[in-house]
Amino acid sequence: MDLRKLKTLIDLVSESNVSELEITEAEGKVRIVKSSPVAAAAPITYSMAPAPVAPQVVPTVDAAAQTVAAAPAAPVGHTVKSPMVGTFYRASSPGAKSFVEVGDTIKEGETICIVEAMKILNEIEADKSGTVSQILVENGQAVEYGQPMFVIE
Repeated sequence: MDLRKLKTLIDLVSESNVSELEITEAEGKVRIVKSSPVAAAAPITYSMAPAPVAPQVVPTVDAAAQTVAAAPAAPVGHTVKSPMVGTFYRASSPGAKSFVEVGDTIKEGETICIVEAMKILNEIEADKSGTVSQILVENGQAVEYGQPMFVIE
């Protein structure tokens, strides 16, 4: 292989994002591998750990009281959860009326929303009759498997 051709190939590999190039011709085979630059070893520094300090007693709020305050209130009623991962839609098309609104009375088996998964629109049906008290997901929002979407009382 011509030396000028070899130098050109080396320059092309070094200037590109290609990390490896292999060329086979009648005269032979050439393999060019770009190695990552070797980082200079950082100097190692040692430090002494500070002497242990005696623990101080600090008055705290009861842990159970903190847990109760931090936990959001669980919805009252039956929760309809997403059966799959996908995108939540309240209506069959962008301009259409929503399947259900808060306060609507629904029957078991009635379509309440659509979850799109892998370009397939899956109609989600109510698994209990009652009144829709909360809609927990926004239109167009991604939902996870088992994520609460509606509360029915």
